[in-house]
Amino acid sequence: MKAEYLDRYRHSMSHILAKAVIEIFGKENVQYAIGPQIADGFYYDFLLPRTLSKDDYEMIENKMREILKRKEAWTCEEVTKAEALEIFKDQKFKLELIQDLPDDEKITTYRTGDDFIDLCRGPHVENSQDLLGVAFKVKSISGAYWRGDEKRDMLQRIYVYAFPTKDELKEHLKMIQEALERDHKKIGPQLDLFMFDETAPGMPYWLPRGWKLYNALLSFWRDLHDQYGYQEISAPVINNKKLWVTSGHWGHYVNNMFILPGENGIEGEDTFAAKPMNCPNAIMVYKRDLHSYKDLPLRYSETDVIHRKEKSGELNGLFRVQMFRQDDDHTLLAEDQIEDEIGKIMELAGKIYGTFGLTYEAELSTRPEDFMGDIELWNKAEASLKKILMNKYGEGNFEINEGDGAFYGPKIDLKMRDCIGREWQMGTIQLDFQLPLNFDLKYVAQDGTQKRPVMIHRAIFGSMERFIGILIENFKGAFPFWLSPVQVGIVPIRPEHNAYAEAIADKLRRAHIRFEVDYTDKNMKEKIKTYKNYKDPYILVVGDKEAAEGTVSVNMRGNNRQIHDIPLDDFISVCRRMNEEYTLELADTF
Repeated sequence: MKAEYLDRYRHSMSHILAKAVIEIFGKENVQYAIGPQIADGFYYDFLLPRTLSKDDYEMIENKMREILKRKEAWTCEEVTKAEALEIFKDQKFKLELIQDLPDDEKITTYRTGDDFIDLCRGPHVENSQDLLGVAFKVKSISGAYWRGDEKRDMLQRIYVYAFPTKDELKEHLKMIQEALERDHKKIGPQLDLFMFDETAPGMPYWLPRGWKLYNALLSFWRDLHDQYGYQEISAPVINNKKLWVTSGHWGHYVNNMFILPGENGIEGEDTFAAKPMNCPNAIMVYKRDLHSYKDLPLRYSETDVIHRKEKSGELNGLFRVQMFRQDDDHTLLAEDQIEDEIGKIMELAGKIYGTFGLTYEAELSTRPEDFMGDIELWNKAEASLKKILMNKYGEGNFEINEGDGAFYGPKIDLKMRDCIGREWQMGTIQLDFQLPLNFDLKYVAQDGTQKRPVMIHRAIFGSMERFIGILIENFKGAFPFWLSPVQVGIVPIRPEHNAYAEAIADKLRRAHIRFEVDYTDKNMKEKIKTYKNYKDPYILVVGDKEAAEGTVSVNMRGNNRQIHDIPLDDFISVCRRMNEEYTLELADTF
């Protein structure tokens, strides 16, 4: 089914949901707000006389099916603003929407049967019988503030899955169940990777195991960036308001910033803010010298902590946090270097994602309504990015997301798919003519004149925290060897084997292989179970025979068979190779 028709069917089904809820609770007891289609179905927001629960799902679904079987006609009518206000006089949310419209706005209503009417632009089906084949299921019910405003009514949002066939719905539900089993908010704490605490909402605590994983990922990132000529910097986490005013963040992003007011809590010259982005800091590093064209491109990468204020209801594990590290780069370059540089960035992104077995697609995001700077510069920047994507993918083979650019420039967004087909917005490549202008950046051109560089803002992981959350779900906590927090668990069978276990640990340490040893006098099977629960790739079991022969017995993750008589040096050699090559699969021969 084409996307436009699927959207129409889903949007029409949202009207069926609204009608069902009204019939269940009575028209005088229901205030209905909005009900758009979404990626896997639709939702509708209601103010109801009681709180809904899972026990109500079946009742809602049955009522919807009953309505569909009536095969009612749908009629569209264009009305004046005054007529619309009269029609919806008892529906306060609809009245507010109508009152916000210009007096000359074209207003349409859609009637389903004789007893339900909704304010809607459409389009919709002509008859409910067109929806009889749609497979649907109530997904969940959650709270949602009217117009996202915490000071307004708290509504109940009913989410419904909807697909053209039962098989497609079944397949989607299977994927959802798989996603729930992979939930990083569950797996992360189970593996002792991270935790959250109410004393710092949306700001993760990285635990020892999680920090090992974090640093393994960062080491991989640094290794590749060294190969591509990046210079890593670090800068202050807080800066004076003056910097953010010049950059434009104070005017366009201040509501998402953590502000440190000046003396006596009053905003003034001594007001500071925790940085929400790294770009102004990279600019200050660039400005310390006058650069030559021979220096360009200058690539300043950094992974400093940044803070962004979010609404509490939007926080979501590692996916949406208020403190995180971004694998940022800010490259200053000449205009004639743009195409070549972005080509190299996309090549680097391909290598990084490919290491995890992930693929990506690119999307162009254009000028938003709240933009900064001259429109001609925006047009120039958008044309440059469009040309790059045209050359790489060909016309019609990449998406254009109108109005979703950053306030200072258009961008290429990199969208990645994981092992169960979910799409994630990950990296971004933003072309910026504005900040170099705001900060009056210069370089000495080949002819001796001073010219203004262009800035590329670029992240590939995006938020490191979010990327790790995705990796946890993609690998279900069973990470590739090189990324695993602990790569080898060592289990001496009895205390008299601890000395040999310690010798193994010393060799692993010198080979930069991450390990843990359980020297306690616990039962061997209990020790093995602990490491298995942590999903460590390999567990080495050592006793008399292994100590005498300089070997290890290997338990490999995902395999109940124990591999005996492996020379320790051979095992270490294979582990080193997996670390050096960033392999995805565990070696099963040594």
